[in-house]
Amino acid sequence: GGNTSAVAAKPATATIPIVFEIGGDPIKLGLVASLNRPGSNITGVSFLVATLVAKQFEVLHETVPKTALIGYLVNPTTANAETDQKDVLAAAKSVGQKLLVVKARTESEVETAFVTLVQQRVGALVVGGDPFFLSQRTKIVELAARHKVPAIYPLKEYAMAGGLMSYGTSITEAHRIAGHYAGQILKGEKPADLPVQQSTKVELIINLKTAKALGITVPPQIVARADEVIE
Repeated sequence: GGNTSAVAAKPATATIPIVFEIGGDPIKLGLVASLNRPGSNITGVSFLVATLVAKQFEVLHETVPKTALIGYLVNPTTANAETDQKDVLAAAKSVGQKLLVVKARTESEVETAFVTLVQQRVGALVVGGDPFFLSQRTKIVELAARHKVPAIYPLKEYAMAGGLMSYGTSITEAHRIAGHYAGQILKGEKPADLPVQQSTKVELIINLKTAKALGITVPPQIVARADEVIE
């Protein structure tokens, strides 16, 4: 799982089959020659985390439109970090919004990032897609709640853990596709013959319980668009 893991796994072996689940572009990352014909011992599923970050910004901006400064939390070691940062900056510029980028790659740096957000009076936060952040979702959600920072996350799991809202691909769907491919390989199929699949099921999850705790009224049009509302 994750761009960084997949990029590290590819040069480790040319014979052991590898099935990846990533949010980035597998061609740009050098994992496969093409989506239809991976061409080697590696294939898998690409979900739309890296292409949805601008939309996440838009949803958050629509929810808290009067916020003067929005933060973006990114792990600089993630393979698509630079591209995502450019997308968020472009989205912020399109609505005349100011953006503060904060970086974290360890637990302590996550805490430091939130200190910076508070010091700079950031009014809302977009959390970038990253396996490390997902593993730290409980901590990140707790920090956002403690500092009263409304945030949008890339996966449903964050909202289920108490995050305000999430907009992104269903990781459950990605797991299902990857598991199916693993089964096919165990039955004798070759990764080179299995096209990279794209998980396109996108979900908007709203946690109204968290919104109430933050003193935020989520616009009716946002709630109406939600695939799931947590109350």
